[in-house]
Amino acid sequence: MQINDLEFKTTLVTQTNHILEIVLNRPDKKNAINPTMTNELLYALSYAEKTHEIRVVKFSANGDVFCSGGDLSVMKEEKNDLIPDMKGGIADIVKSIRKLCKPIVIEVRGNVYAGALLLIANATHVFASEHVKFSAPEIKRGIWPFMVMAGLFRVMNRRAGLDFIMRGNQINAVEAKEQGLITEFYSEEDISKKVNEVVDELAALPPKAMKKGLNAFYKQEFKDFDKAMDFLEKQIAETLQSEEAQEGITAFLEKRPPNWK
Repeated sequence: MQINDLEFKTTLVTQTNHILEIVLNRPDKKNAINPTMTNELLYALSYAEKTHEIRVVKFSANGDVFCSGGDLSVMKEEKNDLIPDMKGGIADIVKSIRKLCKPIVIEVRGNVYAGALLLIANATHVFASEHVKFSAPEIKRGIWPFMVMAGLFRVMNRRAGLDFIMRGNQINAVEAKEQGLITEFYSEEDISKKVNEVVDELAALPPKAMKKGLNAFYKQEFKDFDKAMDFLEKQIAETLQSEEAQEGITAFLEKRPPNWK
């Protein structure tokens, strides 16, 4: 069954050509991630990983809050019988995002709270409306944002990130960009157009090289320098022998657009 034929309860998921769009769709609950949404996100990300035609995953949300993190008010949720049961929690969503090794682009038009930062910190691209605020308020509830740290300190300045989670105060889109949490911010009028331009650009790039490159990026992240260089040297040697590299080089020499298969 094609993903466009499935009925999702807490998200809207559609595939158009090479792009899979996932829209968080619990606006009345501030798009808090409950068990049903977790299951649907895990299924959609698994589908994106297995479906070679999908080159980019785009996230957005309905409502005035992008996502408020995990839904602490729900202990048990009726599952969506139309979606296969995918075992896992919010941590598994993030693991799936990184395992996917495809561009993950997030359009943020509402405020981001708490566990929602797991999505923000682990995407490849995040674009926000200029009015959006970001916060990790857990400390004010007597909680520490443990899982958020795994991605946060891979993108955010260390001291800024510590202050961000230790005091639990909001930062605006300007500060979020300066500190590395987001890629760019735009006006409310421009953001959708700008995000779609990036999504379309990424979808037009060689998918196998993109996946191999992102996979290498994650694998080399914690190797020491010499080991990372040895690993990456092998990766570039393999890539230069690939069909995509041959097509890209040939297209450049023939002064024509490449045809990625």
